[in-house]
Amino acid sequence: MITKICGIQNKDTLICCEKNKVNFFGMIFYPNSPRNISIKNANILQNISKDLSINGVGVFVNKNINQLEKIIKKIKLKYVQLHGSEDEEYIKTLKGIGVKVIKSISISNMNDLRNISNYNSSDYFLFDYKPMNNELPGGNAKSFDWNILKNLNTNKPWFLSGGISIKNIQEIRNDINPFGVDLSSGVEKELGIKDNHIINNFIDKLKNA
Repeated sequence: MITKICGIQNKDTLICCEKNKVNFFGMIFYPNSPRNISIKNANILQNISKDLSINGVGVFVNKNINQLEKIIKKIKLKYVQLHGSEDEEYIKTLKGIGVKVIKSISISNMNDLRNISNYNSSDYFLFDYKPMNNELPGGNAKSFDWNILKNLNTNKPWFLSGGISIKNIQEIRNDINPFGVDLSSGVEKELGIKDNHIINNFIDKLKNA
């Protein structure tokens, strides 16, 4: 099971992720998020990661496609996660410039799984809790009924996201066993602030789950 930790904002946390063999680190380009990162700081982290095994992922929500392409080229992103209502044509445009796309699918019931058919060009799916109108698109520390995913039928690799922490990783491993897990608040000491000790403990628990 691979791991992606989202909302990375500094070198110290990035190095901690690398030491723990985390596969992806997410950088959130969404001003309303407490984990928002500037292009300047994202570029610094991307440059550091060039000499590491971990891969950077830019996380965007309904970003203007032209603006997004400029950011991709400026900081040399190889992976992009789309966490809004971006459609298949949007994804195809990004694929055309050589990036791999993770498309988030918000889940609250079994019917939501059908939405995967709308994103055939994506490289990965990410299944997350469906937010209420007053909530952020992601990073709400809430989970959906994971049993819904037992009805999933896809050949694409997929991530489980939403409310994942050291408390439920054993259950996830035993009952769901996704291709990967994506977490953010589950390794924070307070909103938006990652804690290396919690990251270390989470990865240790995952390895032994």
